[in-house]
Amino acid sequence: MAGLADSAQAQTQPPAKPKAAPKTTRAAKIQGRKDRRRAILATPTTPAPTPAPPRRVVAPAKPGQRPGSAPTPPVRYVSPDPRDPVGPPPPGVRNTGQPRVPGTSHKPVPDTLAPGTTTRQPGLAPTDTTGLVNGVARSGDSLQLSARRRGQIETTIKYTAKDSIQFDVTNKVARLYNKASVDYGDTDLKAAVITVDYGRNTMTADGKRDSLTNRLVDRPVLKDKGGLYTASNIAYNFKSKKARVSDAVTTQGEGYVSASVIKRLPNGDINGLTGRYTTCNLEHPHFFIQAKRMKVIPGDKVVTGPFNLVIGDVPTPLGFLFGFFPTPTKSRGSGVIIPTFGQASDRGYYLTNGGYYFAPNDYIGVRLTGDVYAGNAQTWGGFGATADVSYLKRYAYQGNFNFRFSNRPSTQILATDALTTSPVYIKPPAANSFWVTWNHSPVTKPGGGRFAASVNAGTSSFNKVNSLDARRYLSTQFNSSISYSKQIRNSPVQYNVRLAQSQGTDGSMTFTLPDVSLGVARQYPYQWFGIKPGGKLAPFYEQFTLTYDVQGRNEVSNIVAPRALANGLPLLGGTTVATNTPLNLDNVGKLLLNGRNGLQHTFGIGLGSYPILQHFQLTPSVSYGEVWYGKRLDYRFSPVAQAVRIDTTYGFNRIYNYSAGASLNTTFYGTIVRKGTHKIQAIRHKVTPSFNYNFSPDLTKRDNVNPQGRDVLQGLTDRFNRPVTDPLILNNYLFDNFSNFLYGAPGGSRQSQLSFSLQNSVEMKVRNSNDTTGTDPFKKVSLIDGLNFNLGYNFAAPAFNLSDLGVTFNTQIAQKLGISGNAQFSPYQRDSRGQRVNKYLFEADHPRLARLSTASFGANYAFNPTSGKRKSVVPRSVAPTNDPSLGTVGQPNYYADYVDFEIPWELALTYAAGYTTSPMPRKPGEKAPSLLALNNVGATGSVKLTPNLRLSYNLGYDFVSQSVTYPNVTFFRDLHCWQISGQWIPFGITKGYNFTIQAKSSLLQDLKLNRNRFAQYQ
Repeated sequence: MAGLADSAQAQTQPPAKPKAAPKTTRAAKIQGRKDRRRAILATPTTPAPTPAPPRRVVAPAKPGQRPGSAPTPPVRYVSPDPRDPVGPPPPGVRNTGQPRVPGTSHKPVPDTLAPGTTTRQPGLAPTDTTGLVNGVARSGDSLQLSARRRGQIETTIKYTAKDSIQFDVTNKVARLYNKASVDYGDTDLKAAVITVDYGRNTMTADGKRDSLTNRLVDRPVLKDKGGLYTASNIAYNFKSKKARVSDAVTTQGEGYVSASVIKRLPNGDINGLTGRYTTCNLEHPHFFIQAKRMKVIPGDKVVTGPFNLVIGDVPTPLGFLFGFFPTPTKSRGSGVIIPTFGQASDRGYYLTNGGYYFAPNDYIGVRLTGDVYAGNAQTWGGFGATADVSYLKRYAYQGNFNFRFSNRPSTQILATDALTTSPVYIKPPAANSFWVTWNHSPVTKPGGGRFAASVNAGTSSFNKVNSLDARRYLSTQFNSSISYSKQIRNSPVQYNVRLAQSQGTDGSMTFTLPDVSLGVARQYPYQWFGIKPGGKLAPFYEQFTLTYDVQGRNEVSNIVAPRALANGLPLLGGTTVATNTPLNLDNVGKLLLNGRNGLQHTFGIGLGSYPILQHFQLTPSVSYGEVWYGKRLDYRFSPVAQAVRIDTTYGFNRIYNYSAGASLNTTFYGTIVRKGTHKIQAIRHKVTPSFNYNFSPDLTKRDNVNPQGRDVLQGLTDRFNRPVTDPLILNNYLFDNFSNFLYGAPGGSRQSQLSFSLQNSVEMKVRNSNDTTGTDPFKKVSLIDGLNFNLGYNFAAPAFNLSDLGVTFNTQIAQKLGISGNAQFSPYQRDSRGQRVNKYLFEADHPRLARLSTASFGANYAFNPTSGKRKSVVPRSVAPTNDPSLGTVGQPNYYADYVDFEIPWELALTYAAGYTTSPMPRKPGEKAPSLLALNNVGATGSVKLTPNLRLSYNLGYDFVSQSVTYPNVTFFRDLHCWQISGQWIPFGITKGYNFTIQAKSSLLQDLKLNRNRFAQYQ
């Protein structure tokens, strides 16, 4: 070993060089090498066959040698004394030193390569152990056996000390002072003072007292495979791998285990006396679980005897006869989920979210939990069950499947003492309800298929009576879909298969089983015929393109649409309202009869784009489509009942439609540039006018689609019981053979419409005050993102040829205030009933151009100090995603997902208003209706009241109904290793409050106190 000044450090190495042996002359060395070379060349490499040599008698092993080992040169011994020899002397030279290690050879080292030697075994070819002679193998080199270990030290010992290192060679003891460190294999020990006893194979470490503060500094820290140990004194035996630690603290997963004395066993297990377990990382923890005896199995669990909980150094009566605390080293592990105890106002005491979490591998996690409610003395409060499965395969897919079942009394069993006139209990339509959620997201790969799923389905009333989440509670429609799509390689064909379901809270449900579509990307026909690009007609045929899409769908719904004729004639078996068919096996036949299906073909024909007068672009287009059905409606008139009868006939039906159009558009700019140096350097106005013309023929005269009244109404009589035979009168009654079909009947009356649209945007160029290099002196600022006008005129319409004028506007100011609005202006007059008539407003007695019919306005402003580039801006990190292995299914964990105590405050205000023209004029003395049909304001945000207390709120007010819309207040209190969170809904059906005090660590997630006082526990 070697000690270094200033920063003393050493490492076990081959012993230092021995004392200089008598030097031989250069001529003697050269002569010796020549003699050995001649001896090797004189001996044949393959000896002649000789009789087997007699069995050699093995001498008994000497002290320090392995039994049965062959005589070898002395083992290289690593000695801290530099005067000791580091290896055998040269061949033929006697070892004159006197090693102190027993078992070291005192005889001359035999030279196995010297000529005439007698130590070589018969039949053994001489070998070159130095590699200087070609063709000689190293298999016979006996020097390779000299690296065998002697003693109990199995590997290199590395040690350092800031102050000094002292060696007691006689007692084989090394002492390291000040910031000492010893690294022995997997064991790393650091302390103020470390003593290494080679004779006893032990290491001891101690800290030192600070003379000023009288505190122990540089505490011993031992790190090995079993974990990390901090103590006041550590004694470690590197032969038996045992350790005794006083005032020890060790880290086990997310927890900390401390004890007055612990004993570490060779397998890593720990036995502790007067132990403590906590997840608080302070030297003096806020809370801990105290037990007289405990056993720690690193990476597995902590088991204690009788224990009690200590909070703030105050012992509490909370405890049990034994303790079991899992401490997995992996991020995921299986285990029991302890239920939460509480009381609900509608179903009594309960135990919720108790069950088991199973992690079979690194890709799947299964969470099975249940809920039990006590109810009252006569009625059971019900129960619930949840199955949650999360799966993930990196670079392939990930997803989550959740199934929830709830059983609750169909009537209120516990009365409330609330003094209110509003309903305080939501009566469920049925005792049993369920909800299924499945999300599957694949990783898109080129040339591969894509399977995706998004399912939200279940009992219609489930979220109303089992959810406090605002989005689920207020949603009236839920959609689900499962799809698979693929782009065929080296082909323009892409197909998609989809299953979908849509349901409403009113009980309506529609299934799409299935929806299959196939599309062909844009094709250039001139390439099919081998025509080369270029030429005089190239600008025409190179822009001619074709596209094709086909879609087939089958829909099944439990809502039967009302059966009535649009022409007002009575219908046999007709209904005026929709009916709801219950979803059960007995009604499968009715549901299938109510199904709708069809096949839709769409051909897109592109004719290119051509410049006109250098500044205009003309784009013509043609489209053709067909719809195929397997059934149709047939109409028959009953003269006796004077009503129409509808029959459904099955067969192939083909309906076509076609249209053509052209668009002409351009773009021009108006710019104001200010000379000189100004803050606002320029303003630009961008205008994009566009003319569009669309034409489609009159397709209402097709007998297979729209039968004429004269062919159906045979025997119709008027109110005086006179027969009606005039074809003009009969044909005024319209019929549709594909009424309420999936795609309807494409085509319609003749259309020849010219549309005009004008798009405007305004932006300005301002000097960039943040630019100091001159590379970016200006920046663009948008003043108006869009101000658009739309107007159309249908030349083929019999009345109301001019469409309403539509105006839309949107802009954003300072990246904080967003404003949007739209309005519709009608050019027609209205009669006394509020219905519009085919007369323009400029033809009235008080002429004007247009009348406002509908309008809407919306604004939102974000007061958020996390946006912008000011020095006061607080950087905000993205909220972490939910951990499916630890998160609670149902109510979100607000603390883990959204709370950021670095943000001082944030506020977002929204305002929405809507105006609709009253359909009927107000009568004298009648109360004037509200000017705005929609008028509400909302506020969401949070504020940090103290460094560890944060309040979040969600509040809205509807001025039309004069009521507050779903108020919600939540608060969060950070208590270092604990947290307090709560929610308060001041009024409404879901009014109430709850709060939870719990430990932060996921290992002690069941150490909590929950209080719930909602009028109806969700």
